Amino acid sequence: MNTMILDAGNAAPAATGQVEQDTVETNIKVSETVGQPLCKDAKLSMRNVNVFYGETQAIHDVSLDIGRNEVVAMIGPSGCGKSTFLRCINRMNDTIESCRVEGDLTLDGEPIYGPKVDVVPLRARVGMVFQKPNPFPKTIYENVAYGPKIHGIASRRAELDEIVENSLRRAGLWDEVKDRLDKPGTGLSGGQQQRLCIARAIAVSPEVILMDEPCSALDPIATARIEELIDELRKNYTIAIVTHSMQQAARVSQRTAYFHLGHLVEVNDTETVFTNPQHELTEAYITGRFG
Repeated sequence: MNTMILDAGNAAPAATGQVEQDTVETNIKVSETVGQPLCKDAKLSMRNVNVFYGETQAIHDVSLDIGRNEVVAMIGPSGCGKSTFLRCINRMNDTIESCRVEGDLTLDGEPIYGPKVDVVPLRARVGMVFQKPNPFPKTIYENVAYGPKIHGIASRRAELDEIVENSLRRAGLWDEVKDRLDKPGTGLSGGQQQRLCIARAIAVSPEVILMDEPCSALDPIATARIEELIDELRKNYTIAIVTHSMQQAARVSQRTAYFHLGHLVEVNDTETVFTNPQHELTEAYITGRFG
């Protein structure tokens, strides 16, 4: 990557819109990404990823690996491209007509953007949990059983019963809802709805779970439960999480990636990023000088 100057006045805005940053960012150089963006046992590999919305470039030449059974947290100011980059991994950006993705993205060495790739099975392998809980207007049982049905994973009631129970148990929700599976999922509390969405995601046996600020709409108690769940899920899944909470990133992730105006500035072991950041921009953000 060529060395460049990031200036708040003329840098290209990210997908969600440019936000003003403190003058601390002006004239600070971003050269090669510092830290450890690549890893040997990568489940996901992204190389030289660029994302455009029409003529506006939102992501600039980002390379990053996410290892098996690893949680990688993506942090940075609003509008820095975290969610845009996350949505590249399961091709959610395909739903935006003006969006164009360039670069090499692979899952287990297989291209995510290959010409013959069917996004339906891809999104079964790479599940996603969104910022706000979005249960279907169906029963709790049907929310979880929906994916296995449409993907042909199970059809018989006994098979579905087993998948629903196992998924709700993994999401830490079974004991709270086992006696009301026929009740609407929308009737659950916010934290319970988010765990229901996680159960729905894992019901199709994904390999990767993407989480886009999954706790931003939750209270501290529900947030703590989701964070505990992320640590449990890491035993079986690869997880990438976008969060505005640096405390959350520190609690749940093994590595943290700092994004700034569409650039990946630093990625390293989470402890290193928060206690000994290698880049001035990372340090400025973590110490609250902007963001």
